[in-house]
Amino acid sequence: MSHDLSPRKSELLMPAGNLRKLKLAILYGADAVYLGTPDMSLRTKSQFSLEEVIEGVNFCHDHGKRAYLTLNLFSHNKDIPKLDEYIDTVRRVKPDGLIIADPGVFQYVRERAPELPLHISTQANICSWLSVQFWEKQGAELVVLAREVSYPELAEIREKCPDIKLEAFVHGAMCMTYSGRCLLSNFMAERGANQGNCANSCRWNYGVRMRLKDGTVQELDINDDNIDMFEFLLEEGCRPGELMPIEEDGRGSYILNSRDLCIMPKLDDYLKIGVDSLKVEGRGKSEYYCAVVARAYRMAIDDYYADPENWDPKPYMRELESVGNRGYTLAFHNGRLNNLAHDYEHTASLSQWEYAGVVSEVTEDAFLVEVKNRFAAGEVLEFISPISRETVLLRMYDFEDAATGARKEVVQGGTKTTIRIPFTLFDHEDLDQLKARFPQYSVLRKEKALSDEQWNRIRFDKLTQGLEISGKENPKAYERRRDALADSIAEDSNEKRFKTNRVGVDGCCGKGCNGCMIFWEDDKYALARKVLLKRKQGEQLTKAEAAELKLDL
Repeated sequence: MSHDLSPRKSELLMPAGNLRKLKLAILYGADAVYLGTPDMSLRTKSQFSLEEVIEGVNFCHDHGKRAYLTLNLFSHNKDIPKLDEYIDTVRRVKPDGLIIADPGVFQYVRERAPELPLHISTQANICSWLSVQFWEKQGAELVVLAREVSYPELAEIREKCPDIKLEAFVHGAMCMTYSGRCLLSNFMAERGANQGNCANSCRWNYGVRMRLKDGTVQELDINDDNIDMFEFLLEEGCRPGELMPIEEDGRGSYILNSRDLCIMPKLDDYLKIGVDSLKVEGRGKSEYYCAVVARAYRMAIDDYYADPENWDPKPYMRELESVGNRGYTLAFHNGRLNNLAHDYEHTASLSQWEYAGVVSEVTEDAFLVEVKNRFAAGEVLEFISPISRETVLLRMYDFEDAATGARKEVVQGGTKTTIRIPFTLFDHEDLDQLKARFPQYSVLRKEKALSDEQWNRIRFDKLTQGLEISGKENPKAYERRRDALADSIAEDSNEKRFKTNRVGVDGCCGKGCNGCMIFWEDDKYALARKVLLKRKQGEQLTKAEAAELKLDL
């Protein structure tokens, strides 16, 4: 018996902050993208010109994919004269849908361009089947549900509203207020969150200060000698006696800082009931984010439809963990948030992997790679294919500048340097397959050295996510990981290390990377080489196999 309760097939909808991000999202598996121009799309940092919007929509259509334009601003009087020109522009672009939040703008477009499919933005805060039915009667083709909608509510909405398309967020940053209806940014930085210019004030660190009777303000110095003397608590006026602790250290306190939404562990729930569109947040995120997140969800969705009985989120979660995040949470999936959905210790995104580069061109005999982060001799680059699930590892001992031919042991990121990687370095790959699997816009990643604090952050984040998914409590494990993180924060060590034992040209992960002189020449890996050479070309050893086959000489 199939677990799929609905014949609807869900689309994967990715953000497109600029033209290259759009192309990467499409190539790595998105069914559709959403994009817009700065003045009308609630994303003032949008990097699209009108010509690029037209090119992007055409690129989507040429690849059999869809493109949705955003018109989800909350209109002021000054915006209304622009609407007619915008509608004329949209007709030229020919998108597959127009995303709108403002009821007045919806009515205006509906009357003047009735042929345009209209989608209702998450900014409209749709949380019930009653609201969905309202917009359906107004002529909306699709509604984007608020992030605050729980899964039981979503299932009920799907049952009561079978004739309108539903879209739900599955991945990305969370807003501490009601789907973006925030005044903090406007008040504190004069940057309107509802105009797409949020300053992320909720993620700043806050400290306690004392104002003395003479009007002077002094810092409350919390240190090891006096930390046990203080406990800071919040009390809401209508809930006397319910005291909420605020923990502060020398860096301040992060009392409003949400973890990032990640529905992957429960994605099969959404696919079972036929949510029409699965939306990923992040028009301001990197190209690497667009590619890897699209790839992970594409594999997960396809594998569910191929074999729903045996679907398991773990391999796709490992892929998502290679992208910078603030720790993942199911957020409102089960209903009310709990403390596991917030992070009181830190606010920056983190991963043990980083964006290495992107293939800018494939020549007759080499990849040309645009460098995104620092390369050093001994670096292992992982090529991530938009076509194939198998990645390819290449260890490099120097780097050839594509413009000058100079060979360097270090290449800095951010310098717009392009390096040439000859196909001859891939000594254990079929070259025809290699060129076919890694076309232009293929992305590369590499391991990132982290401090003890950062490694403890990752361990703490994985624990809290596991507790949230399982619904179980383990206060001892939680306190142990939290205290380890707090201790490493206090130590403030700058020493960093990789997860593997590779450091520069020394050490070897034992997986059989192309070009690794240690693996292919050291006697310690003789047995591993023997096993690997019996496998199909390009297949590498797993981490467990590498450890088991390494000889202790």
